[in-house]
Amino acid sequence: MVFTSCDPLEDIYEEVEGRDIAGEVIYTLTEDDYETLEFDNRYFSSEDEAKVALPGFLSEKYPLWGKGSTASVLYKIETLGDYTGASEYSLALTDYPSHVADNAVAFYESENAVDFLPTILEANFASAVEGDVVLAKYNQYIGETVSGTTEFYSADFAGEKSLLDYEAVSVIGEQTWVATEYGIEVTGYDSGERHENEDWLISTDIDLSSFPNSTIQVDQTFNYGDPSGFSVLISTDYTDDVAAATWNVIDLVNTPDGTSWDGIVSDEYSLAAYNGETINIAFKYTSTETNAGTYQVNLVSLKAAGVEGETKSVSEFYTFDGSAWGLSEDIYYLSDADFISMGEGSGRPGQHGNFSSSVSPGDYLPAFLANKFPYAQEGDVFPLVYKYYNDGAQLKGDTYIYSNSVWSDLKYTIDFSHDGSIWAPATKYELVEADYTLIADTYRTVEGFEDVVANLESYGNISTFNWEDDQIDAAINTVLKAHFPDADEGQNFDVIVFVYNGSAQNVTFNYTLSSGVYKRR
Repeated sequence: MVFTSCDPLEDIYEEVEGRDIAGEVIYTLTEDDYETLEFDNRYFSSEDEAKVALPGFLSEKYPLWGKGSTASVLYKIETLGDYTGASEYSLALTDYPSHVADNAVAFYESENAVDFLPTILEANFASAVEGDVVLAKYNQYIGETVSGTTEFYSADFAGEKSLLDYEAVSVIGEQTWVATEYGIEVTGYDSGERHENEDWLISTDIDLSSFPNSTIQVDQTFNYGDPSGFSVLISTDYTDDVAAATWNVIDLVNTPDGTSWDGIVSDEYSLAAYNGETINIAFKYTSTETNAGTYQVNLVSLKAAGVEGETKSVSEFYTFDGSAWGLSEDIYYLSDADFISMGEGSGRPGQHGNFSSSVSPGDYLPAFLANKFPYAQEGDVFPLVYKYYNDGAQLKGDTYIYSNSVWSDLKYTIDFSHDGSIWAPATKYELVEADYTLIADTYRTVEGFEDVVANLESYGNISTFNWEDDQIDAAINTVLKAHFPDADEGQNFDVIVFVYNGSAQNVTFNYTLSSGVYKRR
């Protein structure tokens, strides 16, 4: 005996598959949509890229829509790539004009950075070509300065969320130093198991010749392990071989005990024994199959006698015009103070000084811009770049526009229409009063058009009870050729016409330019 079964919905499925549902939508791509499209940066690089990616997206999103459907898709284009992809340069101590005389580690208030940075960048980017952009980072003294103690070296891992210019060396094990949203860390604990590791993080050369009797202070975290798993060391003969160098332990006072995620700031440790030397600082981590804590280095600070005063960190873009570096115009880089102004609590931008997938810029930048520009005018545009964490710190950018009393990120629009088989980009055009006048003037005395033109002039619409399809097509060709004389072969148009087809309403007609004629799809 053979049993068979039937699907009672089969006939319905077949009916739906063959149904032409003519839908219309204005749709704004979300961050999830960009992820679905595998554009992790949340924007397209060009309009052409969007035109390629979006037809398939629309087919997936509106599977039952068919011929006559239209969609206006709002999306973002990366227009700030020169800035988000810029090289970064942090001024060296020797770049500051008063470094030699005063051990100054910043520009004085009387020193305008823009007077010095073009020369500094020229010396450090000798092979620059026109259009190159650099994010220059420097310090500026604020207010009065006095002779005292100066911080001449700082490695802010927690702030930058990167390994900076430090070298990560893995001696044993698969786990290594990584950048995280909290800063940098290393741990031998992975996938529920502890592993044997030995990992080093080593600074570039630090010249102490101008800073006698300097001190070092370290902010670090160590949790879920025995504190014997980390140490801070110093060498005067390191080149590129950890084993070949001589390392001395820096016996810091006040260090993590392995029971907390709190950052512990050590007491200052004297480096007087290394006066005149060039040193390397190293952070060493070890773990075993029974002891595998997590080690984070947050901040390293070296100080010595010099200029004492409050400083602020400044980051500005400079662009090379082919002959000289100049301060980039019409671009803004969000500072640490800007992030702090948006809130320092858990899950707020100021907590870690960046945006991320869980701290969306779109949730904070409109209010930030409203506070920054209380007298913004309609149509004002403001491009900005900011730090964004996504498996490491990176730069992202958005352009915001002030419209209807609100700041919002600038979006572009592509119109699509469905020809019964696929979605394709189309230029949307709605006939205006002058177009109906053009149609009437063009066809009023043309044989066969007399009555339909009279009907148009009487009622102000195209009556599908009077106008034949070929007459409508002729009229639309006249309008499109008048407005789009340089249209490309194969270009699609969605033309919105005020018609009477039992009721007065707007109807969209779809056309494609083929051999000089707009043909209905």
